[in-house]
Amino acid sequence: MQDLISQILSSFSRFNASSALDILIVALLFYGVLMLVRGTRADQVLRGVIVLFIFFAIVAALFHLTVVDWLLRNSPVVLLVAIPIIFQPELRRALEQVGRTSAIINHPLATLSTPLQSTTCDEVVDAVQRLAERHYGALLVLEGATGLDDFVRSGVRVDGEVTSDLLVTIFFVHSPLHDGAVIVRGDRVLAAGCVLPLSESPAALGRGTRHRAALGISEQTDASCIIVSEETGQISLARGSHLTSDVSIVWLSRYLQAFFNTRQQSAEEQLVAAGS
Repeated sequence: MQDLISQILSSFSRFNASSALDILIVALLFYGVLMLVRGTRADQVLRGVIVLFIFFAIVAALFHLTVVDWLLRNSPVVLLVAIPIIFQPELRRALEQVGRTSAIINHPLATLSTPLQSTTCDEVVDAVQRLAERHYGALLVLEGATGLDDFVRSGVRVDGEVTSDLLVTIFFVHSPLHDGAVIVRGDRVLAAGCVLPLSESPAALGRGTRHRAALGISEQTDASCIIVSEETGQISLARGSHLTSDVSIVWLSRYLQAFFNTRQQSAEEQLVAAGS
């Protein structure tokens, strides 16, 4: 016990501004990890690991358990392999969020190949209104800065211009592609019948498959997802892991105008940067 106290006092004697910065950075990292896994299955796993680590560390110190102490000291090597496996979804989401903060990554050159037209918003709004009136279930994914090529490959390639008639035809109840998601990039319908990851967050409880899929893709990317309920004809919007239910056509039109205007400005800025 005296050795432990002397070590603590010695550590405090060497404490300086650099040490404070070091502690602050580590604390922020731990806080970020806790916020990242909060509300997920990884939250319970992380809590269990921390409790077990603290418990065995105390037991090893009190009873001088050499083998247990050796295992605890060498556990970081095992964690380097285990953490990417256990927390794969959370790590991927974190890296995507970091990537969106970069001006270079935030405006991929791939999105510049599809110029935006002012009529795209009107076509999408008209299609959603017709789908809601006819109670056709629909899931429309509008690509943001994060590319959706992985999900495009899960469906049937369309590569057609965004029109109201095309979208209504795809989601017609007897269409072979009406159960999947339609992915839109700029003014082009990239693919239909796409398979999206289902959300397991508390907000998805009690929701249908389309709503869970919309939340799932919004948790992993910055895409905007429009959902039309087949049972009620209700229109919902998923963006940034949040679901807004029962939105009006007027509200949706304003949102999409802002969404496409942002995409247009981002494309123009990237074109100017590429030409300079």
